[in-house]
Amino acid sequence: MNAVILGKRGGKHVALLQAALAKRGIDAPCHPITRLLAQPGGTPSLASVDSDGEAHRLDEADVVFVRALPAGSLEQVVFRVNALHRLEREGRRIVNPPFAIEHCACKYFALSRLARAGLPVPQTVVTERFELAMAAFDELGGDVVVKPLFGAEGRGLLRICDPDLAYRTFKAFEQCHYVYYLQRYIPHGREDYRVFVVGGEAVAAMRRVGNGWKTNVSLGATPEACPLDPLLRDLAVRAARAFEADYLGVDILPHEDGGVSVIEVNAIPAWTGLKQATGLDAADLLVDFVLAGQGHRR
Repeated sequence: MNAVILGKRGGKHVALLQAALAKRGIDAPCHPITRLLAQPGGTPSLASVDSDGEAHRLDEADVVFVRALPAGSLEQVVFRVNALHRLEREGRRIVNPPFAIEHCACKYFALSRLARAGLPVPQTVVTERFELAMAAFDELGGDVVVKPLFGAEGRGLLRICDPDLAYRTFKAFEQCHYVYYLQRYIPHGREDYRVFVVGGEAVAAMRRVGNGWKTNVSLGATPEACPLDPLLRDLAVRAARAFEADYLGVDILPHEDGGVSVIEVNAIPAWTGLKQATGLDAADLLVDFVLAGQGHRR
């Protein structure tokens, strides 16, 4: 098998994936998705070009593992995703499929798909207008979490529970032409659950216990193993099905007063915290699944 990883060379998740592939006799070089060269109708049709000018063909790969889709301009992000779509149309196996990656990347679109699939989600308002955002602040109980549409690892999340702070923050957003993505704050005892799904099966879960209301391991939360009860398993599997994902990280928030909400999904999920908590090597499971020739193709 000719496998390629699009990601950050030397990154811990890339290294784990390369090690899992190497155990099966597969060498998988890593190249950045930010250095693509596309030549419609030419050769190569798509490559990643090193700083020294060496082109590494992606159109000859059997499998392309996507481990990074960095932030950029709208044009840059659209180009990268469309390049993945083109590879898929040419018969290359993309993991995760570009459909899953692009539909999980935007929090608004992702939450809409979750809600349409009948999954419980937090009360959310999304708008471009300052006055509508201020009205939503009141509608959501005067205690909201403000999130960037695109982002990960808890970066840029704000909790606002003061109307004057909301006014000043939303005015600043207006000047920068940001979209307001507001969710009612749900008391959750400083913890949530990350469920890892591979091949339509929930394979492990961890509880993330934060130092404050944010529960991201990257921000210092402690990952702990927890049982995969029927509810967590069902919600995670249904979420992965909604995005036609080969694998998915599903974040589920328990309410202090009972109930749960699916708050986010990640199509390029981290798994080092999961390994620390459970001992599960998610890279091994993912590679086995891909080598079995299973997964979503469009």
